[in-house]
Amino acid sequence: MSKKVLITGNEAVVEAAIAGGCSFYAGYPITPQNELIRQMAKRMREEKRVFIQAESELAAINMVFGAAATGMRAMTTSSSPGISLMQEGISYLCGCQLPAVIVNVMRGGPGLGNIAPSQADYFQATKGGGHGDYNLIVLAPASCQEAFDLTFLAFDLADKYRNPVMILMDAFLGQMAEAVEIKKRKIKNYKKDWALTGAKGRPSRIIRSLFLKEGVLERHNLELQKKYKKMRKEVRFESINCKDAEILFVAYGISFRIAKEAAFLLKKDIKAGVFRPITLWPFPYKELEELTSDKKAVFVFELAYEQLAEDVKLAVRNTPVYTYGRLGGGVFDEEELVNFVRKKLNEVKV
Repeated sequence: MSKKVLITGNEAVVEAAIAGGCSFYAGYPITPQNELIRQMAKRMREEKRVFIQAESELAAINMVFGAAATGMRAMTTSSSPGISLMQEGISYLCGCQLPAVIVNVMRGGPGLGNIAPSQADYFQATKGGGHGDYNLIVLAPASCQEAFDLTFLAFDLADKYRNPVMILMDAFLGQMAEAVEIKKRKIKNYKKDWALTGAKGRPSRIIRSLFLKEGVLERHNLELQKKYKKMRKEVRFESINCKDAEILFVAYGISFRIAKEAAFLLKKDIKAGVFRPITLWPFPYKELEELTSDKKAVFVFELAYEQLAEDVKLAVRNTPVYTYGRLGGGVFDEEELVNFVRKKLNEVKV
């Protein structure tokens, strides 16, 4: 059974969390995800689940740590500066192998910046914003429907790998409203024989990330790397008209939607395919490399300065890569991208 409703991306995340069995939420208000925390307060109360407005983002992530350690499906949400404050806690979650869902509705930076859309937290999310060697699965929706679908998926992936999963979406997607099908789905119940649920009648369990004896922490890290290698199989992407294209556009989130329109406007001049990484980590290096081997040029569009472009360049070997971005909350339109592509192709005479 399902129903279709007109809701924002922020609200779609909430409905997915409810459908996905989120039993604990802690967060702190920050624009542009305030609608999310407000709606979460309402829906969690209706479902008789735990909602806490923490005194700070630092408190929120550590509350999530505690709830996750007991086996609860735990979640927090914030925006760029707030996610920065959570980095130590995210590293602790990874070090202790605790599942959690973390949502970042990105805004302009650095610093307090502004509340306009941005994609400048890409490095922080995919390269590790906290200390130590660790990885998060990072999912990037490009529609309100995907904000629902990928958030639901995030809870399953977090439990499957005992690891935090991040939803990375820009303020544009968080604030815009679209028709979303709220689907009733079966929740995957993974065995949690590691959870701290009281030791009466069984041996005690210990969850920790502090290992002081020589060599123990290194062995722990090597075990984590084995898990991250398995997580790399969770690659997801979308490709539109890529095989027969002469050039390729690469973008994610709201930039992907604008890039699609630019490709349509260019269709009389040159065939442009559009490639979208849905998992920003693990990044679809192999899939992108295969699609670009015969292309004349690759164009990367993002609301940041050459962050996504860095991973694209790692994937693309013998094809020229050109990047176009807007910074600090600036958003390009399709005509802007078309003009950039035409200018660049004329310069290199492709």
